[in-house]
Amino acid sequence: MSLYRDEGVVLRTQKLGEADRIVTLLTRRTGLVRAVGKGVRRTKSRFGARLEPFSHVDVQLYTGRTLDVITQAETVRAYGEAVVGDYSRYTAATAMLETAEKIVAVEKDPALRQFLLLIGALRTLGEGTHDSRMVLDAYLLRSLAVAGYAPALQECARCGTRGEHRSFAVHAGGSVCSVCRPHGATHPAAQTLRLMLALLGGDWPAADASEERHRNECSGLVAAYLQWHLENGIRSLRLVERS
Repeated sequence: MSLYRDEGVVLRTQKLGEADRIVTLLTRRTGLVRAVGKGVRRTKSRFGARLEPFSHVDVQLYTGRTLDVITQAETVRAYGEAVVGDYSRYTAATAMLETAEKIVAVEKDPALRQFLLLIGALRTLGEGTHDSRMVLDAYLLRSLAVAGYAPALQECARCGTRGEHRSFAVHAGGSVCSVCRPHGATHPAAQTLRLMLALLGGDWPAADASEERHRNECSGLVAAYLQWHLENGIRSLRLVERS
């Protein structure tokens, strides 16, 4: 029996049998882990309440034949307390967890930067200092960038010509110049593309000063860009868009 310890964020849980759960975590050192929490659905479980989505936990596991098994769990920080009472924060946080699972995808492939991004995004969301949808969009853009899918925003995605280009093509990789503009490209406001750049770079003063119409347009572009590159849709984004 091989024991190991790690810290992670609970992304998702599924019922297993009468009393167990399969817990999906994004961990600091191991990456994506799916493990069984035995007996955690029983009311007398020692640590069942700690293994809920949005929880940052320190866990001990042992390696099983198909799924690892959680033997200990301690709460580092329960981000759920700060988000479940507010619909916009809750739906944004749910979209973050779903995105993290799909963008990492391969189990037990270390993804430290994705883990740190998720922790930072959940903390910022819980603090409530910025608009929930912008926090989500910033997380999505940075997560894509870490995965190698950063949108071109200061140069043409096709020819590399520097400048503020007025067209954006999801399938081309971002902003495109008038020469390279493909069929189906959109024409967002210049302020919208500047907002995307601010969110990607963490320029919150510029992002917070943006207008609602540019935030809405930015969210639409980010969602379309994410869904194109992940191929599998993020179902929880539909709830965010209606919030």
